[in-house]
Parts: sequence; C-alpha cells; structure tokens
Amino acid sequence: MGIREKLQVMVVDDMSTSRGLLTQGLDALGVWNYCEENDGKSAFHRLQQRPVHLVLSDYNMPGLDGLGLLEYLRRSPKTQKTAFILVTGSPTADVVARGKALRVNSILKKPFTPAQLRDCIEKVVGPL
Repeated sequence: MGIREKLQVMVVDDMSTSRGLLTQGLDALGVWNYCEENDGKSAFHRLQQRPVHLVLSDYNMPGLDGLGLLEYLRRSPKTQKTAFILVTGSPTADVVARGKALRVNSILKKPFTPAQLRDCIEKVVGPL
C-alpha cells in the first residue's frame, strides 16, 4: 500500500467552492482519505479527536484563520507534527513570514492547477 492510500488529509475552507476544488484535486491524485471542515475552530476540535497526516487550510476564514489554526496545532502535543499547507490567494510577505515562524510546511497560491497541488503535497509528504 502506497502513501496515497494511507494519507489522511483534512481540507479546511469556509467557501464550499474552494473546498470542492481541493477535494476534486485530491480525488484526481488518488487520495481518498480526507475529511472537510468549514472553519478553523471546528477543524481544531476535530483534529484533537482524530489527527490526520496533512491539513490543507485556507488562510482567510472568519473567526480562526488558517495561521491561527496552524498556531493552535503547533501548540498541541497531539497535532504539533501535523503537516500543514496554507492555501491563499494573497501570500503577502507578512503571511509568509508568520507561516514560517509557525513552521508551515508549504504555501499553495490560489488559483492553482492540479499539477501545482500535486507538487505542493509531494514536497511535504513525498511522492504519491
């Protein structure tokens, strides 16, 4: 069994269309073990109950944004080593710097192609 069959992913985005684009990309890559959340707080609570290998999270969400979620994950012993890809349409210098300080594994700029999604994930978890 390869990594694509074992990999457990959580997709976090407040926009259903954006979640759909990410999950369609995962489906196309043959990664089917994923779940979805529509906000950072719900994602954090769910991850405390059932951690995953990789989180794909939007940056701009109401309440707890993507970097806030990453900060919570890094502080929790259960999730501090969870791989994290921040997905954003505007990776400003400030966002990138904050992400690096919080040990983000990668940043994926919107809009993205399926190939860019694959490359980003493979940089973090290895070849699919």
